[in-house]
Amino acid sequence: MSAATSPPEHKQILTAWASYAGRWPPLAIVTGVLAASLLIVQAWLLASSVQAVLFEQADLVDLMPWLAGLLLVFCLRAGFGWVSEQAAFQGALQVKLQIRQLLYNKLQSLGSAWLSEERSGAVTTLLSDGVEQLEAYYARYLPAMRLSVYVPLLILVVVLTQDWLSALVLFVTAPLIPLFMMLIGKGTEQRNQQQWQQLARMSAYFLDVIQGLSTLKLFNASRREAEAIAEVSEQYRQSTMSVLRVAFLSSFTLEFFTSVSIAVVAVLVGFRLFWGELEFFKGFFVLLLAPEFYLPLRNLGVQYHARMQALGVVGSMQEILQQVGQPSNQPLATWEGLNEQTIQLRDITFYYPDGRQALTDFNLTIPAKQTLALVGASGAGKSTVLQLLLGFIEPQVGDILVGSRPLNQIPRKEWHKQIAWLPQRAQLFAMSVEDNIRMGQSASWEAVKTAAQAAQAHEFIERLPQGYASLMGEAGLGLSGGQRQRIALARVFLKAAPLIILDEATAHLDQASETLIQEALAQLQGQHTIVLIAHHLQTIQNADCIAVLDQGRVLACGRHAELLKTCTAYQTMLAAYAEAQV
Repeated sequence: MSAATSPPEHKQILTAWASYAGRWPPLAIVTGVLAASLLIVQAWLLASSVQAVLFEQADLVDLMPWLAGLLLVFCLRAGFGWVSEQAAFQGALQVKLQIRQLLYNKLQSLGSAWLSEERSGAVTTLLSDGVEQLEAYYARYLPAMRLSVYVPLLILVVVLTQDWLSALVLFVTAPLIPLFMMLIGKGTEQRNQQQWQQLARMSAYFLDVIQGLSTLKLFNASRREAEAIAEVSEQYRQSTMSVLRVAFLSSFTLEFFTSVSIAVVAVLVGFRLFWGELEFFKGFFVLLLAPEFYLPLRNLGVQYHARMQALGVVGSMQEILQQVGQPSNQPLATWEGLNEQTIQLRDITFYYPDGRQALTDFNLTIPAKQTLALVGASGAGKSTVLQLLLGFIEPQVGDILVGSRPLNQIPRKEWHKQIAWLPQRAQLFAMSVEDNIRMGQSASWEAVKTAAQAAQAHEFIERLPQGYASLMGEAGLGLSGGQRQRIALARVFLKAAPLIILDEATAHLDQASETLIQEALAQLQGQHTIVLIAHHLQTIQNADCIAVLDQGRVLACGRHAELLKTCTAYQTMLAAYAEAQV
């Protein structure tokens, strides 16, 4: 994914996202200014104490009120500083949560069709590391930017009441620090964006290699890919060092000009004290405030790198958020559910973002509580039909009607409650078998067990070390393909949804596992509307209707015996299957 907007728009986006922080940023600013005000009081108390000791021969008893005041100021400053920092981080946390939720909702809206076109490693990195890089911007840079205005201005007013010449020096030298900071930091924007893009590419590439490690090993390509990863990592290292060089140069420049400015104030105050043109209290008070005057500006320079990091990732985030997702139009009344309504796909035309046309003038009727099998060669449009029914994509032309209501007027959340889905390779998660079957549904233990029995999974689950409480590895590691499919099928039985969608659920399985799953699926026929993709004869011949697809169109619909007599494409497909079985 590449940046889709220009840097000025990135800044506007970051500013707009700051509203998600709520009341925390103002609290951080107010407490930060209060801490700075106490700093002025602290400097005044310290200057008064030194003045009393040097010129009024005050002893420890005389200084006790001043020292007690200093102790109180120290405690209050620490308290206000802690509150300011915590408020800033709470605000950043709110922004991160909101942005991550926006991205997650958008990905849900875009669906699996869009995700299949993207590299999962890059998307994962954006949702994790990318969002985390916003924290420093909102927790440190934005508060530092506000405090770099309010605190120096407050100190400048106080210094002006004591010594106008020192105030003039502060006023003239203060703009130099942010000026040079911006001049040096301006060149880092592009470097940060390039660095982030390199990180996203490296993460995506590394994930691809990890997922295909077995294949790489078998083809003796693992060493070559390791060298490629090393090369990509070296490029990322060089990019990171390039950004860090600029960051260190910026810090050095800030420290240099700050030190020179403070030295100028100190020299002027020193000479005027020597010549008797300035009172000791005023001169010492100004010297105590001079470093604190530049401290917020220095802090802003230190945190300027956080701004560059945020600008580097916001483009990729905005690119996702600007994608056109599914329409969110909702019905005025609540939906009564699928029940026994017929589903119709009328004059559907669908093409993917890369221009590939999957369906053309596609028409299909799915009667309630009947089993419809979709058959056809690879690329005929079968998977696209399932994606449309699942609500992951929407046609550019045509309508999908559930009864008399268009599918795009049914809330996605309500529609998905009506669907149970069993793909080719079911996704299992690293949790217990029971939780994998339940999948967040509020079902009793007895209901989970009954669903597992119906899916022919109960016996092998009982043989696991801890039965239904056995923890599963990632993606069902440790189970066979047939066992994973039967656990996923148990989800289907547990949900008992009106519409069941099976995407080659028995593919890649041995004969015994396939037979068990087919026996379990036979229990669902006649009670649910079932739409399935399958190539095996025994899976499709018992379907109430078989739709033969070719190049995005329906060539014929009918039962197995009927199509054997009337549909040449169906006869050819079965002949090819029979030959493959020999």
